[in-house]
Amino acid sequence: MELKYEFYINAEPEKVWDALTTAEGTSSVFFGSALRSNFQVGDSFEYVGPGNDGEETVHVYGTILAFEPCRTLSMTEHPGPSYRENHASLESRITYTLETVGQCTKLTLVNDRWTPDHPSFENAKSSWWMILSAVKTWAETGKTMDFGW
Repeated sequence: MELKYEFYINAEPEKVWDALTTAEGTSSVFFGSALRSNFQVGDSFEYVGPGNDGEETVHVYGTILAFEPCRTLSMTEHPGPSYRENHASLESRITYTLETVGQCTKLTLVNDRWTPDHPSFENAKSSWWMILSAVKTWAETGKTMDFGW
């Protein structure tokens, strides 16, 4: 099972990268959750924000697999503990790749290596469209998208 998306964004790679890696960017595009990590390969990361456990809900966590600023970010991911009892056994891989195309940035997302029968696969199919649209909007305009939640 693999989900793959390609977006062309009218912004420099640094701005797109900021949307994917900084607390300001990620909280603007990941439904209020900020990415916390030191971005060292082999170390952990987590997306934390408002949710089931209050303001510090861990929505997704995992391990950094690759990190090359403004080019590649790859990580394993698990749903947060408040979502599934068996969260540690549910895993997929997320890889973002940025390329310069003319005056634009091509953002490719691949979400693969899903644990068989992973219950979040169907939700991810629609959520990634929203997240990547929010990345594009934020990188191009500095504004967040209001999905009405």
